[in-house]
Amino acid sequence: MSKRLVPSMTALQCFEAAARHLSFTRAAEELHLTQSAVSKQVAQLEEMLRHHLFLRIRRRLQLTPAGSLYLAEVNKILTQVDMSSRYVLTYGEQTEILKVATQPSFGVRWLIPHLKGFGKRHPNIHLDIRNEMEPFALLQGSADVVFFYGQGTWPGATCVELFGEEVVPVCAPELLAGRELGSAAELAELVLLQSTSRPEAWHEWFLELELHSVSAYHGPRFDTFYMALSAAQSGCGVALVPRYLAAKELAEGSLVIPWNHPMRSAGAHYLAYAEHAAEVPKVRALVEWIREQFPA
Repeated sequence: MSKRLVPSMTALQCFEAAARHLSFTRAAEELHLTQSAVSKQVAQLEEMLRHHLFLRIRRRLQLTPAGSLYLAEVNKILTQVDMSSRYVLTYGEQTEILKVATQPSFGVRWLIPHLKGFGKRHPNIHLDIRNEMEPFALLQGSADVVFFYGQGTWPGATCVELFGEEVVPVCAPELLAGRELGSAAELAELVLLQSTSRPEAWHEWFLELELHSVSAYHGPRFDTFYMALSAAQSGCGVALVPRYLAAKELAEGSLVIPWNHPMRSAGAHYLAYAEHAAEVPKVRALVEWIREQFPA
């Protein structure tokens, strides 16, 4: 195995400070080192990388192109180390971290509101919730529990069905200009907001009404339903979204349903965890909490 190029943290800090100040002297003052120590660390770094990171011009420093490129990478590394260190500071010795992955819109509109009170019941479980567009975090080991939309079949995982859904078209009231549509076909005359995760949605919705629209695939495309909802609220067009995601706006009247034809989605929302983790206390605690949201 070839030797890894892993410079010391001191060398990276010296380089970053010198690049920021464009001065070894000022970098040394900030790091409480001597000027010669900072200079030596940078020189060793340049030797390792086989590139000059600075030009020394009339006792002043100037970053080389390689130095500018490396500075951007070093900043990422130092920022991550700082964040990771502060992350650990927030936990006590008895705290367990439960890593949760969820698709963005589901996380904002359903999961987070339904987690209210979980921390009070389980003060020693710290939730680490991250957005994942695809449900692969469980397989990669980067999550303990995953919430996803699909068919509920996942090798090596236990999938718990939460609820199905139906999609409805929604738009801002002003988009209709006070008029009622005479038919669903008139929707095709408006801008149809598209969802990247369900590119066939509008086509299938029109087919259920025995309509064929050449506009079904045309229109601005958004990565998340949440973005599509925001666009609809702003009057940019009509979005076809799961009803539960738009419930708040529909109740408030900031969104309306221009043609009331709900379409049942093919999949459902699931909670999943690795089969071998079924009896892990922190996983079991969250599964039980979520199950309580669906009383029999």
